[in-house]
Amino acid sequence: MTYDVIIIGSGPGGGGLAYALKNSGMNVLLIERGDFLPQEPENWLPEAVISAKRYQADEAWIDVDSGKPFRPATYYYVGGNTKMYGAALPRFRERDFEEIEFEEGTSPAWPIRYADLAPYYAQAERLFHVHADAGADPTEPARAEPYPFPALPREHYAEHMADKLRAAGARPFALPMAVDLRDGGRCIRCATCDGFPCKLLAKGDADACLVRPALQSPTVTLQTRTIARRLLTDPAGKRITAVEVERDGQIETLRADTFVVACGATNSAALLLRSANSAHPNGLANHSGLVGRNYMAHINSTLLAIDPERTNDDVYQKTIAVNDFYFGTPEYPYPMGNLQVLGKIQAGGYIAAARPDLTPAQHADMNRRSADWWVMSEDLPDPENRITLAADGSIRVRRRFKNMRTHLKLVEAATDLLTRAGYREIIHTLMPVETNSHQCGTARFGSDPATSVLDPFCKAWDVENLYVVDASFFPSSTAMNPALTVVAQALRVGEEIVKSQS
Repeated sequence: MTYDVIIIGSGPGGGGLAYALKNSGMNVLLIERGDFLPQEPENWLPEAVISAKRYQADEAWIDVDSGKPFRPATYYYVGGNTKMYGAALPRFRERDFEEIEFEEGTSPAWPIRYADLAPYYAQAERLFHVHADAGADPTEPARAEPYPFPALPREHYAEHMADKLRAAGARPFALPMAVDLRDGGRCIRCATCDGFPCKLLAKGDADACLVRPALQSPTVTLQTRTIARRLLTDPAGKRITAVEVERDGQIETLRADTFVVACGATNSAALLLRSANSAHPNGLANHSGLVGRNYMAHINSTLLAIDPERTNDDVYQKTIAVNDFYFGTPEYPYPMGNLQVLGKIQAGGYIAAARPDLTPAQHADMNRRSADWWVMSEDLPDPENRITLAADGSIRVRRRFKNMRTHLKLVEAATDLLTRAGYREIIHTLMPVETNSHQCGTARFGSDPATSVLDPFCKAWDVENLYVVDASFFPSSTAMNPALTVVAQALRVGEEIVKSQS
């Protein structure tokens, strides 16, 4: 069978596009290398999810600088990495789409502006049941409508923490969260949401909110356990004719009129590079030489703020964010980034590493008294930070943090804020190369084929029936969680594909 559209990958990009095409009348095949993540007791067990890494991809990528393999924080299931994400779905700021100067470089402008995505942001928020209150975030972009649902209620400790932050001069606000806490919704506000799969399908992930609704259409088909090996083109290299896949050990080719790559920024780049042929000797759609380059994944740290006089009994902690430093301060005029509370840390690994002088019982006590923060700064694009393939086809990652001085300024500002808010000890941990959950940038879009891989609708400049709709298209990483922007652009691209076929 020849399909109208084959979409490779079922995360927020691929799932978003399948959803956008579900009523188009086109025959759409969505292929996913994994399967549905099982709903099982282990979903909520820290020993299984954190210690045993039960759901994490069992493969090795190579850190180019060290030459050592590492196990990436990547998940191959229907819904992609959103099965395990923390469900924070903020919009990018208006300025994030413009060129911005940083101490260590420049964040480039996007070929579209916030206004181009605003209606699709709104649609994505409705699909994912996003809860927040408009107007509380001091950097919030303009909105034509309120959030679909009110902010998640804070439990006692989080409300007390917000009061202390306000007393210290900050402006905490409700982090936009995608959970099904509607009247009659499935969310029970459990402790295992951030970094865990949801056994109840109550977390707003691409599986529950995009793929399953898309499959209600008779023209959308899902094929799981199907690995895309390479894309095949006509002799001139102008059009893709088929994708070669492996399923249950068997190799076959699947044909379509249009192909969409949405495997995640690393695997999408790897697929394009593996698809090199005589017409595209450096990789498919790589006339610019940028496929795989400008790999970004945010510069991230955790801060565990410990108050020895107060126990944190909250179950669902992830309800607060702070953007007071997002665009800098009078003392430091460069954008620093975002602070957001994590889901309550379920294991004491961070504390144990920082305080080896203490006993396991003391580590556990500190963990009960901590407020846990995620500190996120923009990872600036660098062409030398890139995805390449080893001779045996293994993925190689070269990434050196670019914007580290600014990130450390944000850590310093956050530490000072939390100290003024009454926390006695702050434990800082910088996230390593393995933390790639916000990966982006390896097939940037733009207005010039010489300096970009894709056009503003994520269509490849070099191949007339190829699109890439995961976060590969980002020219910059900003300092916001990327998933909502990926979904919004996928909805926008889907609309454009439908128009082009009419």
